[in-house]
Amino acid sequence: MCFHASQTKKTSQLEDRFKVIRDDSNSIGEDDFTFYHSNGFEHRELAIITQQASDVLESATWGIMPNNELGSNKKEYYKNSVKWGAGLNARSEKVFDHFIYSNSIYEQRCIIPFDGFFEPHDFEGNKYPCYVHRKDKDSFGLAGLYSITKDGYLTTTILTRPAEDLMVKVHNNKLRQPIILNTSIENNWLNYDLNDDQIKELINTSYNQKELEAYTVSKDLFKRVDTNNNTIINHVIFGDLKF
Repeated sequence: MCFHASQTKKTSQLEDRFKVIRDDSNSIGEDDFTFYHSNGFEHRELAIITQQASDVLESATWGIMPNNELGSNKKEYYKNSVKWGAGLNARSEKVFDHFIYSNSIYEQRCIIPFDGFFEPHDFEGNKYPCYVHRKDKDSFGLAGLYSITKDGYLTTTILTRPAEDLMVKVHNNKLRQPIILNTSIENNWLNYDLNDDQIKELINTSYNQKELEAYTVSKDLFKRVDTNNNTIINHVIFGDLKF
């Protein structure tokens, strides 16, 4: 599952990459979406591009909430929902049936810009954090869903699927991965006219694995220390671990 991520680009860089403009009504600054590591359970604000405004970069809280909930009550909601993952990820196999996701899969899909994410690799009973990113360090778009709470807050979740290729090697215990959208299908993901089969086809489209690389990083990622700094994405070698 994808609970740890990085988004190191400035807002203007995201605007250029995804051909969008920031939502001026929320006074979005250059660094509002910039971080080297965020633990999803911090429920920070992420940049998203929604179906309803596909040319605008908006802000949404990481952790989807039902649309009949109050966003102003999100702290209490996340506290109570932590046992179910607090809405950080959504299994793509369940999106058409789940009580939250089925309300979003048709008309509330979104793109979530990241440039890396972290997953644990298991080796001889120990977990080693790995950083997955594009070799050219460019941004990519993750497939997401969003909701609008009763009082107008945007919340979002990252869609996941069974791991393939590189991610089988990285996330070798849970065997899951976020859905990374190839650039050529990003606009299709926001298309209102898709039927069930077309949505499933996009969900199951493989990302070009040759564009990705992964390596181990500091175990500080798993500790209660400040890891929102550029050293957390540095390659760290661990003894006999062959990765």
